[in-house]
Amino acid sequence: MPKPRHLQICVSQTPYYHVVSRCVRRAFLCGKFDSYNFEHRRNWMLERLSVLTQMFAIDIAAYALMSNHYHLVLHVDSAKAAAWSATEIAQRWQMLFRLPVLVERYLRGESSGGIESQLTESIIENWRARLCDISWFMRCMNEHIARLANAEDQCTGRFWEGRFKCQALLDEKALLTAMVYVDLNPIRANMAETPETSDYTSIQQRLGHAIHTVFHGPLLPFAGHHHEDCGSSHIPYHLIDYIQLVEWAGRQLRTDKRGAIAQQHSPILVRLGIVQQGFINNCQQLETNFYHVIGPIRLLQQFCQKIGQQWLHGQTACRRSFG
Repeated sequence: MPKPRHLQICVSQTPYYHVVSRCVRRAFLCGKFDSYNFEHRRNWMLERLSVLTQMFAIDIAAYALMSNHYHLVLHVDSAKAAAWSATEIAQRWQMLFRLPVLVERYLRGESSGGIESQLTESIIENWRARLCDISWFMRCMNEHIARLANAEDQCTGRFWEGRFKCQALLDEKALLTAMVYVDLNPIRANMAETPETSDYTSIQQRLGHAIHTVFHGPLLPFAGHHHEDCGSSHIPYHLIDYIQLVEWAGRQLRTDKRGAIAQQHSPILVRLGIVQQGFINNCQQLETNFYHVIGPIRLLQQFCQKIGQQWLHGQTACRRSFG
């Protein structure tokens, strides 16, 4: 019998969790199968994740959208939810649900007070708890995708294989392990050769190689080398260290997995044109090193043409940093 969620999720112990949802009978969530093409469903999921990260006090540290399942590494920010006002909570809840008349009256200052105000405040506090609840986050995600998929397939019934799987990540090593596992999913499944070509993954988005930009929600940022003063809303490592860790792990061949990063590929920092010391320096002094634009000189020149400018400050810094 599955364990109740309160025995699997304890935010006071750890705010980080790895969750997985699989389609029933391993049916196709995304991808291509014979004459069927479900690729557009990945955009459904990215759009929904964008809405949910704006609504909930839950951040995404890593994600991978596969053909019949998806992975998320989530960070629950209870302190953020605790700081929201009643109006903020109602506005967030209204992004997906209709507000009761009682709450609308309360927000307009028309509440009669007494029992009515107490009931309304109780409703809002219940929403506050839900907005930092992983089960509600996943419910809002999976129900929406299931309805869209069933409508498209002209069928009814279960779309997801029971409840989502949830794993608590108890320390920084566990967090990194789960994130690397999630980011390497397409490579292990032999769907991609390198992290930067792994579509619909957080590692591709962090590397700036994502061509699918429907997911506008920011990923949980890396804190850098001095992470002890950055609070809990950061991944306590430097991004460049994480990139190299993903690359190293992806090169390890295993007999029980279909794919790995081929040894003939040059190191990832070389492939991406990143000079390590320069990259770290830019991360620490981005505003002083660059002016109005940041990126390769080729893209800087294209940007100039788009905005009707002949020249922009910062070309030397862009050449030095990005080649």
